[in-house]
Amino acid sequence: MTIGRAAHPEGPASAAAVGLRGVGHAYGTGSRSGPGHTVLRDVALDISPGEIVALLGPSGCGKSTLLRLVAGLETPGTGTITVDGRPVTGIDERCAVVFQEPRLLPWRDLAGNVALGLPPGTGRARGARVVRHWLDVVGLDGFHRHRPRQVSGGMAQRAALARALAREPGVLLLDEPFAALDALTRLRMQDLLSDVQRDAGTTVLLVTHDVDEALHLADRVVLLGAEPGRPGATVVTVLGVASPRPRDRARPDLASLRADLLERLGVPRPTRTEEPAP
Repeated sequence: MTIGRAAHPEGPASAAAVGLRGVGHAYGTGSRSGPGHTVLRDVALDISPGEIVALLGPSGCGKSTLLRLVAGLETPGTGTITVDGRPVTGIDERCAVVFQEPRLLPWRDLAGNVALGLPPGTGRARGARVVRHWLDVVGLDGFHRHRPRQVSGGMAQRAALARALAREPGVLLLDEPFAALDALTRLRMQDLLSDVQRDAGTTVLLVTHDVDEALHLADRVVLLGAEPGRPGATVVTVLGVASPRPRDRARPDLASLRADLLERLGVPRPTRTEEPAP
């Protein structure tokens, strides 16, 4: 697989700031369903334009829900979300989402699926250039006319990423987008995402369960978790990753942060045992 240069053929996108103030959300609320299940509580977070922020936390703590709230796919029960200072009040055209599954239309080829991400009013000639560019960037040159059933799951997910990038989003929202990829392709796609952020200027909010992925990509890692005696998850830790990108995965300071994050996620540091005397 060859991955090309990430810079947008028509120039860089305009990165957007994201603000969350007192955001909470519950499922199953209503007069007949009772108080419901609180997933998120009092989430406050500011994301600067062009920043990559990774969301970590235990399964079911609301990471994907928070992503959907920022995208406008759901409405928070409490609090406000803004993109570049403007409230999110529905599906927001300033954001693009890549889900865990590719969600490609089976009757369209890969180029046709990527074209669905183009901003409204994009001309045919410019749209064709943008679609071809992003398919080439994610390593799908030569597969433009293939249908989703004719490519692997990893290739389909790369097409889904190209579709999101074709939108020229101010905020790119990623819900474990590389989880289905093989290990080597996943590493390459992580590096590609870093290139996209640097060259295309997109703000990125990434949900992942992979601590190493978060530390390799993110400027800050936000840990969601519950507090004793209080329902719903909130921001419990924010760690800055000072190393400049692109990063060497073997940097010793990343190893220290990795151990810290794993410990906060409930994985204790290994206990050193004394070697028996000869």
